[in-house]
Amino acid sequence: MADQSTDTPKLELRDVHKSFGDKPVLQGLDLTVKEHEVVCLIGPSGCGKSTILRCIDLLDPINAGSILLDGQNITGPRVNANQIRRRIGIVFQSFNLFPHMNVLDNVTLGPRRAHGTPRREAEARAVELLERFGLGDKADAYPNRMSGGQNQRAAIVRALMVEPEVLLLDEVTSALDPELVGEVLGVIRELRDEGLTMVLATHEMGFARDVANQVVFLHEGRVLEAAPPSELFDHPRHPRTQQFLHRVTEAGRL
Repeated sequence: MADQSTDTPKLELRDVHKSFGDKPVLQGLDLTVKEHEVVCLIGPSGCGKSTILRCIDLLDPINAGSILLDGQNITGPRVNANQIRRRIGIVFQSFNLFPHMNVLDNVTLGPRRAHGTPRREAEARAVELLERFGLGDKADAYPNRMSGGQNQRAAIVRALMVEPEVLLLDEVTSALDPELVGEVLGVIRELRDEGLTMVLATHEMGFARDVANQVVFLHEGRVLEAAPPSELFDHPRHPRTQQFLHRVTEAGRL
């Protein structure tokens, strides 16, 4: 890990721009995440939430600006992306588990192939994590034999296998039936309580209010407002934030 003073953010995005073709998605975005902090990204569809997470994990290259991890620019030309990804875990909304592999093979594949972890060591850690998150009896199960909530918990276990310093979660409950959402949110609460630094893109406003240290409202690829949840949800300053939260409240989601 890079040397860092107590004033250095764990993660920082500075004037980040990202376009797909001629369509700008992130337009001068700034974001600061302190160590052990949970930051929830909210906003309308298409505001750039998922793109931010993919850029942080270096899956999508940025066009301008910089992303820093412990003060180190991880978007520079000489950065080894695979080494950075050992420090950052990401969980997608669609699980992305391999259907032809059982859970144990799914969650140990990355550490064994990318990081050279011996199979026995990887499987021992996997079993420990699966037990911890209520999947101890699912090591030999295949994704199509498990519920959406179980698959999403397995995806979180897979991301935790490399003991990441930062965990990114992209709408991890959006593909789940409502009754399964709670079990996944419970896992995230547990990780929050342990002090894991997390950045979440979410439509779950009540959950963001409950777990976040900071809620960030995005609109058209920019941060319009960022504040603690009690401040942003109860006293939003920007008219667009007010409009968004009014609609969310009318829909019964806050």
